[in-house]
Amino acid sequence: MSSFTLTDHQKAFFETFGYLVFPGLMSDCIDEITQAFHEVFERCGLTHGGQERTAMTPFIDDHERLCTLLDDSRIDGITKCLLGDDYNYVSSDGNFYVGDTHWHCDSMHEHYDFIKISLYLDPVGRDTGALRVIPGSHIVNKAREDLGFAVRDCTNALGVHGRDVPCVSLDSNPGDLVVFHHTTLHASYGGNESRRMFTYNMSQHYADEHLDDLHKYLGAVAGDANSCYGPTLVDTAGPERRRHLQQVLDSTSAAKPQER
Repeated sequence: MSSFTLTDHQKAFFETFGYLVFPGLMSDCIDEITQAFHEVFERCGLTHGGQERTAMTPFIDDHERLCTLLDDSRIDGITKCLLGDDYNYVSSDGNFYVGDTHWHCDSMHEHYDFIKISLYLDPVGRDTGALRVIPGSHIVNKAREDLGFAVRDCTNALGVHGRDVPCVSLDSNPGDLVVFHHTTLHASYGGNESRRMFTYNMSQHYADEHLDDLHKYLGAVAGDANSCYGPTLVDTAGPERRRHLQQVLDSTSAAKPQER
């Protein structure tokens, strides 16, 4: 498959506003993706009751088809353009969302950029669970810190409900790809009881002097920083995918106690 790249305008848009939407980009394989999504939950014996969010992480690691999306030139190309050719694949999660998700950001990192690549498997709009973002909120400064505190407690701090916070709604249909910076403030409102979505989380490559920070983050995400990846993800990796797994693999290996 030929390489995929972003235009200068798309790069500038992301740098300015902290998100991008690619309508229909994955429509040629969305049926396969949706089938694989359900197979992961079925293999684990996990059912969604509709009362609260059902989530799995890691998600793609033991489903070969979902692992191959890391090799797809579209996902790989977008990530390289935003994070560099030596980016890290960090983690994934699969979700059945229920109702509202209030304002928050996914993580904040002093030295490195992280992005989330999201695929919604149901049509979602502003009042039916689409991702809402506050443009530019990925740029961290004192004003952004104040904004983050305000929208997380918007009823008391601003006198408005979360659904009334000024924002952009990233309406999405199956086959669209939604990408946003981990620090971008986001939320969703009005979703039904079974909103399907899964994500890939990527980071810039870490310098050696910051590897402890990477390891701490992996532990927070995976629960065990020494076992971040499932075997299928690693065993089926070709040289290019392996390149984007290697720093995390090295980090977890170095942190394990040495046998005597």
